[in-house]
Amino acid sequence: MSWLASAPTSALAGIRKVVAESVADMIANGEIPPVPLAEKRYSGEFRVRIPPQVHRALALEAAEQGISLNRLASAKLTA
Repeated sequence: MSWLASAPTSALAGIRKVVAESVADMIANGEIPPVPLAEKRYSGEFRVRIPPQVHRALALEAAEQGISLNRLASAKLTA
């Protein structure tokens, strides 16, 4: 969804209108609107597939640093 306007306040008002109309349309058609990201709860876990050679390199790097692979991956993701 998007809304073009010359002023930021007008753009925000327009996008709010588009979102409200879309949610109303979803409800009218028996659909369940998605949970807003701001209200969503996260477990702190997700899976990612990587090539075996990358997995090996990361495992070696973690071992050399004396930390878990999970801690190494978390540090790299937050850097």
